[in-house]
Amino acid sequence: MTGRRRRDHDAPRAADTTAQCPLGIDRRTGPSVRTGQHTESAAGLVCAATSADRPADALRGGRVRVRPPVQRAPRRRSWQVLVLALVAVLGVGACGTGTDAVAQGGTFDFVAPGGQTDIFYDPPAERGQLGALAGPDLMTDGATVDLADYAGQVVVLNLWGQWCAPCRSEADDLERAYEATRALGVQFLGINVRDPQRDKAQDFVIDNNVSYPSIYDPPMRTLTALGGAFPTSVIPSTLVLDRRHRVAAVFLRALLTEDLQPVVERVAAEQ
Repeated sequence: MTGRRRRDHDAPRAADTTAQCPLGIDRRTGPSVRTGQHTESAAGLVCAATSADRPADALRGGRVRVRPPVQRAPRRRSWQVLVLALVAVLGVGACGTGTDAVAQGGTFDFVAPGGQTDIFYDPPAERGQLGALAGPDLMTDGATVDLADYAGQVVVLNLWGQWCAPCRSEADDLERAYEATRALGVQFLGINVRDPQRDKAQDFVIDNNVSYPSIYDPPMRTLTALGGAFPTSVIPSTLVLDRRHRVAAVFLRALLTEDLQPVVERVAAEQ
């Protein structure tokens, strides 16, 4: 018989692109799923395996065509996406309901020329007005404090926290200014922020004999009423609102009675 017989153990030619990998051998880059190993050659992916790994037809020289693994697209779980979206919507809605502190609307736009800490907004016609601002009463469970409750009054808003040393130092001064001006139609209103432990904030009020109410607002939601540019990181801060609840003055520091009282009296005297 002429010609060279093809023996079972002859390897395929380099130009042969038909896969010689036995069934079960992974043709992907990386280790094979059994004991076989593979390398990359100019002719394509060449797989090798021990005789124990090869099927009988592969040992007899049979040629096995290995199909590439089918890439299945992950199932789109649209119902899960819908549920998550619904939960997110309900969660956002819950933040603005119940007894949470809220703030809405308003035309006040905070501006501090030259980085000043004492800012006055005059004339009155050019002042911006705060929007709706309300929240749970710090000292009374179930009660709500609302800026709208003080319509027609000058309101002094003070942002404070029991963790804040300057807040402790100015507490007596604010109380004295309040007592000296309340007969002029002036109301002080605190906004307690960043105090997750309500009882500690309540102890601050009792220990410092603070007689005016405070909104309990650990996440500082009410501060959105102060405008996006207001430096909410500055605690304490004090705002003086005129009788139409337009911002007449802002203090970005701790105050003494003599700093605050003359300003409150001037705003209260405006027609």
